[in-house]
Amino acid sequence: MPSPVRTLEAVTPALAVTGLAKRYGAVEALGGVDLEVAPGELVGLLGPNGAGKSTLTKIACGLVRPTTGRVEICGAPAGSASARAVLGYLAELFRFPGWYRADELLDLHQRLAGSEGGEAERTELLELVGLADARGRRVEAMSKGMQQRLGIAQALVGSPRLLLLDEPTSALDPVGRRTVRALLEELRSRGVAVLLNSHLLSEVELVCDRVVIISRGRVVAAGTSAELARHGGVEVETADGVRAFPAATREDAPRIVAELVEAGERIYGVRVVASSLEEIYLAAVEGETG
Repeated sequence: MPSPVRTLEAVTPALAVTGLAKRYGAVEALGGVDLEVAPGELVGLLGPNGAGKSTLTKIACGLVRPTTGRVEICGAPAGSASARAVLGYLAELFRFPGWYRADELLDLHQRLAGSEGGEAERTELLELVGLADARGRRVEAMSKGMQQRLGIAQALVGSPRLLLLDEPTSALDPVGRRTVRALLEELRSRGVAVLLNSHLLSEVELVCDRVVIISRGRVVAAGTSAELARHGGVEVETADGVRAFPAATREDAPRIVAELVEAGERIYGVRVVASSLEEIYLAAVEGETG
């Protein structure tokens, strides 16, 4: 008798948002949002001010109740003890007591989160965010960039499986942004999921697996940059200048180059023209508001 066929079990999303709506009186902040973040996935949450991003984040943290719909964190209802235990969060406008030292601040958050990681966890987190040498420095003596990285460290207390980050690189210089990008890539390799809310589209494009664009409380575009990009043909740099083939696709490029070489053209470069994330974002948002 043949053995039964085993099917792969469905992986529980780190974040599952279904039909999420929120009204404040006559104001609709969210109008039925659906999105998922898989374990180990980095998703950029984009949208203009007032689009509903902060409301979505607050509901995921259990700070605000939805009007309708639901949010689950690793299968647990948002706001429940089980959801809070696997969630890390860094607000955009956070403030830490200036008199606390870095190590003391993390110790405080360990006690608040019920983490038993102790000194070993604090050491690992400070090393992870590049603050190992600032362990005894007071918050008030830190630069804004150092405070931002310390904020990410506190969000990682207790080894959360989902991290919600609101503008984590806004106060950082290019070196600090590179440090955070490397950190996010390390977290992805550890299976930590991240929902990244940022206005720095170049940063999102560099590090995120997918983007979700929200406007007026609704998802207006979602997918990878490649999936959302509008292709604008192929450009070939020759000795006589740039030759444009607007209707061509990436698959046409080898044939085009071969034909030009056969015709005696000297080729110096080939570029497949596609819209940038900024162009994708503007088209999605302006199309919604236009």
